[in-house]
Amino acid sequence: MNLNKTREFFYLQKNSLKARLIVSALLLIIVILPIIGITLNNAFEEQIRESIQNELSAYSYSILAVAEVENNQLIMPEQLLDNQLNVSQTGLYALLVNTKNEEILWRSKSLLGLADPINLPSPKLGDSAFNEISLDSKAHLIYSFSVSFGEDENALLMTLHILKDQTSFQLAISDFRQQLWTWLAVLMLLLVIVQMFWLYWTLKPLRTLKQELAIVEQGKSAQLTQNYPQELSAVTKQVNVLLTTEQNQRQRYRNALSDLAHSLKTPLAVMQSQLDLSDSSQEQLNLINQTIEHQLKRAQSAGKSAWHLGINIKPIAKKLIKTLNKIHQQKQLTIKYQIDEKSIFKGDEADLMEILGNLLDNACKAAQAQINLTILNINKTIEIRVEDDGKGVEETQRNIILQRGIRSDTYQKGHGIGLAIVRDLVDTYQGQLTISKSPELGGALFAIKFSL
Repeated sequence: MNLNKTREFFYLQKNSLKARLIVSALLLIIVILPIIGITLNNAFEEQIRESIQNELSAYSYSILAVAEVENNQLIMPEQLLDNQLNVSQTGLYALLVNTKNEEILWRSKSLLGLADPINLPSPKLGDSAFNEISLDSKAHLIYSFSVSFGEDENALLMTLHILKDQTSFQLAISDFRQQLWTWLAVLMLLLVIVQMFWLYWTLKPLRTLKQELAIVEQGKSAQLTQNYPQELSAVTKQVNVLLTTEQNQRQRYRNALSDLAHSLKTPLAVMQSQLDLSDSSQEQLNLINQTIEHQLKRAQSAGKSAWHLGINIKPIAKKLIKTLNKIHQQKQLTIKYQIDEKSIFKGDEADLMEILGNLLDNACKAAQAQINLTILNINKTIEIRVEDDGKGVEETQRNIILQRGIRSDTYQKGHGIGLAIVRDLVDTYQGQLTISKSPELGGALFAIKFSL
């Protein structure tokens, strides 16, 4: 049961325009903003790396500018212009390596106390390289540049390596990343709030239409009267045309039924005035006259109703119960009822009275002392249950008594047409009629379900 409800929930959500808009908006926010964040973070990191590369390149030029070679020997000054290279373990280091035999020709004083780096890059003469390297178990960025002092075969080939500790670099990246994702999270929250207000404003005409349709269904209005956007105005106009057309068609049908009944009354009255009629003929004429009177009352009472005008069931049911108590007064029956205040019948009032009247009247004929009427509104379904404490209806008879003109021996009165009328009306409104045994009273249980 829970699984079915879950499936129904997701099905309704999938077929909800509001849900689709919310999901699409959230997907855009959740997908696009992180992509923007990752792109900005990568761009910032790349910019910082490029900046450090340019910085180390500038250091290399300043060092090479003061380097001298005499008799194929490298001569470096005691002090360099940048003081970071003159103080031990400042995070900025430099060394010159013989390209041919990888012998370290010179190292900056900042490398004092540290082991010489290994696996140094060896770019081609005149080229540079920018990589990462480990020094003293810490990550460093290294800029390498190969140069030649001299032009003959005895020229001294060297590679200058400038190393910089990545701590400041990683700290800058970490701070930027933290601020970036913090502000992106705030932006995502603001966008979600803006999207909710935007969806509320965009879908407001649909909510108005839904509310107005509910008012029409409750019978409080016959037309849609609100102003709607162009995309909905055509739909609402067509709905109003449909409502008007349906109402006019039903009115014409009722008028035709009323005219037919009136046209039959005159010749029927002439036939009843004949003195030589037999008792059986007179009885049949009386039956025809009663049928015509019934159809006239039905046409008059339901002429102004329509499919969209909901009929409140409780007042009609209470009126019928009061009438049946008078009719079956000699049996001293107890008719209990439980009726949901929100129970609405989407149809003609006369049809509702026909259905409830036949079921309750047959229950009164079959009951010994008690009848229960229950009308509930459950999951957009109106369920009508009529139970009695009579003998009940056998399974073999349950389909038979629904046929027109046939009645079960349980009901000793009536013409047997009542339940067939109920069946036809229930079928007309696409309802479901079932007959079973009442678990509470032990007699018959007639249950009808109408979908709203």
